Amino acid sequence: MAEELYERTINCPICNREFTTKKMKTSAIRVAKRDEDFCPYYEGENPLFYGVFVCVHCGYAALESHFSNKKSQEDKKRIIDIITPRWNSRSYGEKRTLDEAIEVYKLALLCSNVLEEKSSVIGKICLRLSWFFRYKADEEERKFIEFTISSFEKAFTGERGNDDEYDEIARLYLLGELNRRLEKYSEAIMWFDKVLSHPHINKKRHIKLKARDQWSAAREQYKAYKSTWAIPQEV
Repeated sequence: MAEELYERTINCPICNREFTTKKMKTSAIRVAKRDEDFCPYYEGENPLFYGVFVCVHCGYAALESHFSNKKSQEDKKRIIDIITPRWNSRSYGEKRTLDEAIEVYKLALLCSNVLEEKSSVIGKICLRLSWFFRYKADEEERKFIEFTISSFEKAFTGERGNDDEYDEIARLYLLGELNRRLEKYSEAIMWFDKVLSHPHINKKRHIKLKARDQWSAAREQYKAYKSTWAIPQEV
């Protein structure tokens, strides 16, 4: 419903011009359920559709949490030289459909790659895109799960700072669960083991419990998978 949304005026850090975008009122967000990889399903409007800001003027797009970060002159030049010439000016500042949400997240992914953003940021965008394709029951989901795994693996080996939403423990858990969803059970078990042996896991009790459950699920699935390799006995 329209009253679930409100309008915000944003200043673009690339072209320094203003545009408006919609956001959901916190009071209107109602989660119905979540999948084991945290994919949420909402009653009513989906707030994730509005998690990317898009400048109508220059085409710069980024997650809300990173959009207003100060940009260097080199970063501004990259967007102006690479993104803006290909940008057909249009507004995503109204109520968004699922397909429009996919469009803005793909644009944010492109901008993040142009700016060589952290792998954790790129992984977060890819994760949400995988969820959006799951809503559509689209095979593209698998591709973006694979992109998420690749990005979070890079973040694990190359980043040590906490993300605003997915800290290291949460990313390790997601690496386990996303591999399990792709039926890569041995990899899933390895990442769940890393979660459960993490020195700070007791501070994340909810993830610890989920990791135990999904570790057990992956073990059982792996056993079932290996049993299909059994060579039938000769009669």
